[in-house]
Amino acid sequence: MIRSLYTAISGMITQEAKQDVITNNLANATTVGFKGDNLAVKKFDDVMLQNYDKIVGGKNVRNVLGSISLGSKIDAVNTDFTQGNIESTDKATDFAIEGKGFFVVQRNNGVDNGQYYTRDGHFHVNINGILVNDSGDTVLGRNLQNNSLGPINVGSGELKSDTSGNVSINNVPMYKMYTVDFNDYNTLKKVGDNLYQGTNPAENTAVVRQRALEKSNVNVVNEMVSMLTTMRTFETNQKIVQSLDETLSKAANEIGSVR
Repeated sequence: MIRSLYTAISGMITQEAKQDVITNNLANATTVGFKGDNLAVKKFDDVMLQNYDKIVGGKNVRNVLGSISLGSKIDAVNTDFTQGNIESTDKATDFAIEGKGFFVVQRNNGVDNGQYYTRDGHFHVNINGILVNDSGDTVLGRNLQNNSLGPINVGSGELKSDTSGNVSINNVPMYKMYTVDFNDYNTLKKVGDNLYQGTNPAENTAVVRQRALEKSNVNVVNEMVSMLTTMRTFETNQKIVQSLDETLSKAANEIGSVR
Protein backbone atom coordinates (compact mmCIF):
# COMPACT_ATOMS: atom_id res chain seq x y z
CA MET A 1 0.00 0.00 0.00
CA ILE A 2 2.91 2.33 0.75
CA ARG A 3 4.21 1.57 -2.74
CA SER A 4 0.86 2.68 -4.15
CA LEU A 5 1.24 6.03 -2.39
CA TYR A 6 4.61 6.60 -4.05
CA THR A 7 3.15 5.69 -7.44
CA ALA A 8 0.24 8.13 -7.11
CA ILE A 9 2.45 10.92 -5.77
CA SER A 10 4.94 10.50 -8.62
CA GLY A 11 2.01 10.97 -10.99
CA MET A 12 1.02 14.19 -9.21
CA ILE A 13 4.57 15.54 -9.44
CA THR A 14 4.72 14.74 -13.15
CA GLN A 15 1.35 16.37 -13.87
CA GLU A 16 2.38 19.47 -11.93
CA ALA A 17 5.51 19.81 -14.08
CA LYS A 18 3.40 19.31 -17.21
CA GLN A 19 1.06 22.05 -16.05
CA ASP A 20 4.02 24.42 -15.69
CA VAL A 21 5.04 23.76 -19.30
CA ILE A 22 1.50 24.32 -20.57
CA THR A 23 1.19 27.55 -18.58
CA ASN A 24 4.44 28.84 -20.08
CA ASN A 25 3.21 27.99 -23.58
CA LEU A 26 -0.05 29.87 -23.03
CA ALA A 27 1.78 32.86 -21.56
CA ASN A 28 3.86 33.07 -24.76
CA ALA A 29 1.07 32.39 -27.24
CA THR A 30 1.49 35.94 -28.60
CA THR A 31 5.30 36.13 -28.29
CA VAL A 32 7.01 36.67 -31.66
CA GLY A 33 8.89 33.59 -32.86
CA PHE A 34 8.17 31.58 -29.70
CA LYS A 35 8.35 27.80 -29.98
CA GLY A 36 6.14 25.74 -27.68
CA ASP A 37 7.44 23.03 -25.35
CA ASN A 38 6.08 19.65 -24.42
CA LEU A 39 6.98 17.38 -21.50
CA ALA A 40 8.18 13.86 -22.23
CA VAL A 41 7.28 11.38 -19.50
CA LYS A 42 8.60 7.88 -18.85
CA LYS A 43 7.93 5.30 -16.20
CA PHE A 44 10.26 4.04 -13.53
CA ASP A 45 11.75 0.60 -14.07
CA ASP A 46 9.26 -2.18 -13.33
CA VAL A 47 9.65 -4.11 -10.09
CA MET A 48 9.16 -7.88 -9.94
CA LEU A 49 6.58 -9.04 -7.39
CA GLN A 50 6.96 -12.44 -5.78
CA ASN A 51 6.11 -14.36 -2.64
CA TYR A 52 6.74 -17.74 -1.04
CA ASP A 53 3.13 -18.78 -0.48
CA LYS A 54 3.32 -21.51 -3.08
CA ILE A 55 3.98 -24.96 -1.55
CA VAL A 56 5.69 -27.70 -3.57
CA GLY A 57 6.69 -30.96 -1.94
CA GLY A 58 5.79 -29.61 1.47
CA LYS A 59 8.12 -26.61 1.07
CA ASN A 60 7.45 -22.96 0.34
CA VAL A 61 8.94 -21.99 -3.01
CA ARG A 62 9.25 -18.70 -4.80
CA ASN A 63 6.12 -17.73 -6.65
CA VAL A 64 6.50 -14.97 -9.27
CA LEU A 65 3.38 -12.80 -9.37
CA GLY A 66 4.46 -10.47 -12.17
CA SER A 67 5.85 -6.96 -12.50
CA ILE A 68 4.50 -3.59 -11.40
CA SER A 69 5.43 -0.03 -12.35
CA LEU A 70 6.40 2.38 -9.60
CA GLY A 71 4.93 5.39 -11.39
CA SER A 72 6.04 8.06 -13.86
CA LYS A 73 8.86 10.56 -13.97
CA ILE A 74 9.98 13.47 -16.14
CA ASP A 75 12.16 12.45 -19.07
CA ALA A 76 12.82 15.74 -20.87
CA VAL A 77 11.26 19.01 -21.99
CA ASN A 78 11.25 19.08 -25.80
CA THR A 79 10.73 22.12 -27.99
CA ASP A 80 8.50 22.05 -31.06
CA PHE A 81 10.36 23.92 -33.83
CA THR A 82 7.59 23.84 -36.42
CA GLN A 83 6.98 27.02 -38.41
CA GLY A 84 4.64 29.62 -36.98
CA ASN A 85 2.36 31.77 -39.11
CA ILE A 86 4.05 34.72 -40.79
CA GLU A 87 2.16 38.01 -40.72
CA SER A 88 3.03 41.20 -42.56
CA THR A 89 3.77 44.43 -40.67
CA ASP A 90 4.51 48.03 -41.65
CA LYS A 91 7.96 48.24 -39.96
CA ALA A 92 11.13 48.06 -42.06
CA THR A 93 13.02 46.56 -39.09
CA ASP A 94 10.68 43.58 -38.71
CA PHE A 95 12.02 40.32 -40.15
CA ALA A 96 10.84 36.72 -40.32
CA ILE A 97 12.58 33.54 -41.42
CA GLU A 98 10.50 31.33 -43.67
CA GLY A 99 11.58 27.72 -43.24
CA LYS A 100 14.67 26.64 -41.33
CA GLY A 101 17.23 28.93 -39.76
CA PHE A 102 17.85 31.35 -36.91
CA PHE A 103 18.93 34.95 -36.61
CA VAL A 104 22.14 35.44 -34.64
CA VAL A 105 22.47 38.14 -32.00
CA GLN A 106 25.41 39.03 -29.81
CA ARG A 107 25.43 39.79 -26.11
CA ASN A 108 28.60 40.93 -24.38
CA ASN A 109 28.31 38.62 -21.38
CA GLY A 110 27.33 35.46 -23.25
CA VAL A 111 29.23 32.27 -24.06
CA ASP A 112 30.53 31.35 -27.53
CA ASN A 113 31.56 34.96 -28.16
CA GLY A 114 28.20 36.07 -26.78
CA GLN A 115 26.26 34.63 -29.72
CA TYR A 116 22.67 33.50 -29.28
CA TYR A 117 20.07 32.28 -31.74
CA THR A 118 16.47 33.37 -32.19
CA ARG A 119 13.45 33.23 -34.47
CA ASP A 120 12.25 36.55 -33.10
CA GLY A 121 12.88 39.16 -35.79
CA HIS A 122 11.23 42.06 -33.99
CA PHE A 123 14.27 44.36 -34.36
CA HIS A 124 14.79 48.11 -34.13
CA VAL A 125 17.59 50.63 -34.59
CA ASN A 126 19.13 51.92 -31.35
CA ILE A 127 20.46 55.41 -30.66
CA ASN A 128 23.84 54.41 -32.12
CA GLY A 129 22.26 53.39 -35.43
CA ILE A 130 22.81 49.65 -34.79
CA LEU A 131 20.15 47.02 -35.49
CA VAL A 132 19.25 45.31 -32.19
CA ASN A 133 16.53 43.09 -30.72
CA ASP A 134 14.10 44.03 -27.94
CA SER A 135 16.72 43.15 -25.29
CA GLY A 136 19.33 45.41 -26.88
CA ASP A 137 21.41 42.53 -28.27
CA THR A 138 23.22 43.29 -31.51
CA VAL A 139 21.90 41.63 -34.68
CA LEU A 140 24.82 40.18 -36.65
CA GLY A 141 25.41 40.41 -40.36
CA ARG A 142 28.25 39.94 -42.85
CA ASN A 143 29.77 43.09 -44.30
CA LEU A 144 29.61 42.69 -48.09
CA GLN A 145 32.80 44.74 -48.52
CA ASN A 146 35.17 42.56 -46.48
CA ASN A 147 32.99 39.54 -45.48
CA SER A 148 33.56 40.31 -41.80
CA LEU A 149 30.94 39.42 -39.22
CA GLY A 150 29.64 42.23 -37.06
CA PRO A 151 26.80 44.61 -36.22
CA ILE A 152 24.48 45.90 -38.93
CA ASN A 153 25.00 49.66 -38.87
CA VAL A 154 21.89 51.29 -40.28
CA GLY A 155 22.59 54.78 -39.00
CA SER A 156 19.81 57.12 -40.07
CA GLY A 157 19.50 55.50 -43.49
CA GLU A 158 16.67 53.56 -45.08
CA LEU A 159 16.93 49.80 -44.59
CA LYS A 160 15.85 47.33 -47.25
CA SER A 161 16.32 43.57 -47.53
CA ASP A 162 15.68 40.94 -50.17
CA THR A 163 14.52 37.36 -49.49
CA SER A 164 18.14 36.17 -49.31
CA GLY A 165 18.83 38.52 -46.40
CA ASN A 166 20.94 40.99 -48.40
CA VAL A 167 20.59 44.31 -46.62
CA SER A 168 20.86 47.65 -48.40
CA ILE A 169 21.22 51.02 -46.69
CA ASN A 170 19.90 53.90 -48.80
CA ASN A 171 19.78 51.47 -51.77
CA VAL A 172 23.48 50.59 -51.38
CA PRO A 173 24.15 46.86 -50.67
CA MET A 174 26.00 46.74 -47.34
CA TYR A 175 25.31 43.56 -45.36
CA LYS A 176 23.97 40.04 -45.54
CA MET A 177 21.85 38.97 -42.58
CA TYR A 178 23.78 36.29 -40.67
CA THR A 179 21.57 33.22 -40.27
CA VAL A 180 22.47 29.71 -39.11
CA ASP A 181 20.86 26.31 -38.76
CA PHE A 182 21.55 23.14 -36.76
CA ASN A 183 21.74 19.49 -37.76
CA ASP A 184 20.55 18.47 -34.32
CA TYR A 185 17.90 20.70 -32.76
CA ASN A 186 18.23 18.72 -29.52
CA THR A 187 21.39 20.75 -28.83
CA LEU A 188 19.33 23.95 -28.66
CA LYS A 189 18.46 25.12 -25.15
CA LYS A 190 16.25 28.04 -24.19
CA VAL A 191 18.09 30.67 -22.13
CA GLY A 192 15.39 33.33 -21.74
CA ASP A 193 14.53 36.47 -23.72
CA ASN A 194 13.35 34.20 -26.57
CA LEU A 195 16.96 33.16 -27.22
CA TYR A 196 18.70 29.81 -27.62
CA GLN A 197 22.16 28.43 -27.10
CA GLY A 198 23.33 25.59 -29.33
CA THR A 199 26.36 23.69 -30.54
CA ASN A 200 27.83 23.41 -34.04
CA PRO A 201 25.79 26.08 -35.84
CA ALA A 202 26.20 26.11 -39.62
CA GLU A 203 25.72 29.30 -41.62
CA ASN A 204 22.85 28.96 -44.06
CA THR A 205 21.01 31.06 -46.61
CA ALA A 206 17.59 31.36 -45.05
CA VAL A 207 14.54 32.85 -46.72
CA VAL A 208 14.20 36.23 -44.96
CA ARG A 209 11.07 38.31 -45.25
CA GLN A 210 11.21 42.00 -44.38
CA ARG A 211 8.22 43.80 -42.87
CA ALA A 212 6.95 40.51 -41.46
CA LEU A 213 7.02 38.62 -38.17
CA GLU A 214 6.69 34.94 -37.34
CA LYS A 215 4.00 34.33 -34.76
CA SER A 216 4.20 31.80 -31.95
CA ASN A 217 3.50 28.21 -33.01
CA VAL A 218 1.48 27.57 -29.84
CA ASN A 219 -2.07 26.38 -30.53
CA VAL A 220 -4.12 27.87 -27.70
CA VAL A 221 -7.04 25.46 -28.14
CA ASN A 222 -4.78 22.40 -27.95
CA GLU A 223 -3.01 23.81 -24.91
CA MET A 224 -6.31 24.43 -23.12
CA VAL A 225 -7.39 20.85 -23.82
CA SER A 226 -4.05 19.59 -22.50
CA MET A 227 -4.44 21.76 -19.40
CA LEU A 228 -7.87 20.30 -18.62
CA THR A 229 -6.60 16.75 -19.16
CA THR A 230 -3.61 17.40 -16.91
CA MET A 231 -5.82 18.86 -14.18
CA ARG A 232 -8.15 15.85 -14.29
CA THR A 233 -5.23 13.44 -14.12
CA PHE A 234 -3.77 15.34 -11.17
CA GLU A 235 -7.12 15.25 -9.36
CA THR A 236 -7.41 11.50 -9.99
CA ASN A 237 -4.01 10.86 -8.43
CA GLN A 238 -4.94 13.15 -5.56
CA LYS A 239 -8.11 11.17 -4.84
CA ILE A 240 -6.11 7.92 -4.91
CA VAL A 241 -3.71 9.35 -2.32
CA GLN A 242 -6.63 10.38 -0.10
CA SER A 243 -8.21 6.93 -0.41
CA LEU A 244 -4.95 5.17 0.43
CA ASP A 245 -4.41 7.51 3.38
CA GLU A 246 -7.86 6.69 4.78
CA THR A 247 -7.23 2.96 4.31
CA LEU A 248 -3.87 3.18 6.09
CA SER A 249 -5.49 5.14 8.89
CA LYS A 250 -8.11 2.42 9.41
CA ALA A 251 -5.46 -0.29 9.28
CA ALA A 252 -3.40 1.46 11.94
CA ASN A 253 -6.17 2.69 14.25
CA GLU A 254 -8.95 0.12 13.89
CA ILE A 255 -7.79 -3.20 12.47
CA GLY A 256 -4.52 -3.11 14.37
CA SER A 257 -6.01 -2.01 17.67
CA VAL A 258 -6.03 -4.43 20.64
CA ARG A 259 -9.47 -5.01 22.15
